[in-house]
Amino acid sequence: MTSQNIQNAYTTEKFQNAEQLWFWFLYSKSVQNGCARNNGASRRVCELLDIEMLITKLYLSGQLSDEQLNVMKKFGDRRRAPHQYIWAENRAAALWNDAMKTLGAAAVARGWIE
Repeated sequence: MTSQNIQNAYTTEKFQNAEQLWFWFLYSKSVQNGCARNNGASRRVCELLDIEMLITKLYLSGQLSDEQLNVMKKFGDRRRAPHQYIWAENRAAALWNDAMKTLGAAAVARGWIE
């Protein structure tokens, strides 16, 4: 294996934003649990456990609420964000946006988001 191949094998990729981090986390958890197939995606700058610990820390410190976590899970499973212009999703969209701002700020501080 050449040094370039070794470097590429260990190169990690940062996330573009909090939504990408969240969707990657949920997808990777489903792969880990055997509910989805691994498509050979690139390695990330953090592990699943790192994100779990961050979410737990944000929740226990009161920065993320039960409602926000429920919306994050519900729409994460749908693989899309709630839409503010759909009346039935208006409140969920506000909760989602606040949660993504909180998650994004914490992830940027850790160097996980570009």
